[in-house]
Amino acid sequence: MTSPLSTLESSRLGVSMRDKPAPYGYDTGLFVLRLALGLTMAAHGAQKLFGWFGGPGLDGTGQFFTMSGYPAGRTMAVVAGLSETLGGLGLVAGLLTPLAAAAVVGTMINALAVKWGGGFFAPKGVEYELLLIAGAAALALTGPGRLAVDRFLPGLRVHRPVRGVAALVLGVVVAGVMLLVRK
Repeated sequence: MTSPLSTLESSRLGVSMRDKPAPYGYDTGLFVLRLALGLTMAAHGAQKLFGWFGGPGLDGTGQFFTMSGYPAGRTMAVVAGLSETLGGLGLVAGLLTPLAAAAVVGTMINALAVKWGGGFFAPKGVEYELLLIAGAAALALTGPGRLAVDRFLPGLRVHRPVRGVAALVLGVVVAGVMLLVRK
């Protein structure tokens, strides 16, 4: 049953209660985005860390990082692999979502810098990395929705956009530091 106030507000705005958006639709959409983005990133991290899914593992990824100008290639491979795996799994679960998204953004900024100059489209382009950055940034700013572990954590129960902005700033700063050490 609707309250008189909600009926009054709805009639004043010219919107019936039936035409209001269903919040669970938003939550489901955010969940689908988290699953797609998070599982993709976790799989990429597993390629780097463990050689799963046809990936090069730590040795191959470390060699790639060294060839790309990063010092201590194997260490950088561990950092990138953990950022992708843990960030991706955090997004899937909706756990510490702003930080998980920031890990993805930071890692993808470095991937973007390595691939820059190859045009926009695959196989040498950057559209994939840009899409992952945009999706992760969107999740950091909107929050994970109600179908997330964050909803059960006292400090994260209600998403605050300022936390998303702060996490993204952290991800960009850390990515910038990593790019500064690159030759």
